[in-house]
Amino acid sequence: MNYDLDLGAGQGKRLGLVVLSTDETLEWEVRGTLARHDLNLLHTRIPARADVTPEDLRAMAPEMTRTAALLPKDLSVVGYGCTSASAIIGPEEVSRRIQEVHPRTPVTNPLSGVIAALRALGAARVAMVTPYVKEVSAPMRDALAAHGIEVVSAVSFDQHEDWTVARIAEASTHAAMLEVGRAKGVEAIFTSCTNLRTFNVIEPVEDALGVPVVSSNQALLWDMLRLAEVEARGWGPGRLFDLETLGVGAR
Repeated sequence: MNYDLDLGAGQGKRLGLVVLSTDETLEWEVRGTLARHDLNLLHTRIPARADVTPEDLRAMAPEMTRTAALLPKDLSVVGYGCTSASAIIGPEEVSRRIQEVHPRTPVTNPLSGVIAALRALGAARVAMVTPYVKEVSAPMRDALAAHGIEVVSAVSFDQHEDWTVARIAEASTHAAMLEVGRAKGVEAIFTSCTNLRTFNVIEPVEDALGVPVVSSNQALLWDMLRLAEVEARGWGPGRLFDLETLGVGAR
């Protein structure tokens, strides 16, 4: 029987996503945003320990290449879905390991996405909300400072287990964002961790405080779409998605 070939599901735009085996939030938030658009989201899961400590996060590095190899070839972009591990391992090392099997594919991660997003929004002084223990929050602060981003106020839920992070109520995250966001000189609020739910509270916090909110999942998705050369203005929550993605030189 004869048949025709086309560009496949998503009509050629295929986003690869490496999700932690312990993550229960990233796919939920990303899937809901992309559901109305003709893109193909393909994900694989990297083995991750339940505890979120620097040692546990570093343990993912040797698994990155093997996990990324499970994704199809010829992707438009690959995103690695862990903010804290990106800070501990380093974005350059994350990209190097993934590009061993996807050599011509742009790679990003939540930390790089957040930095790109804050630059695009013109924000250099941020209030930070994390679920992490201090041993993980401190490297995050240092990673932002290395790119000229100052954390002027911060609060943490002080959790070391990913299962608990996925169940922190959005109302609690909303309250934490309002608490730190009222500090003097705050230009944006950064809510870290792909397992912490934020999409339903980003815009209410922006309305209440008058500054943009950037979350790990929001920034990761925005940066993936930007690198995949998809114009996604208006697709996602918050002021970040009020910006055009095509032609934004955020890095």
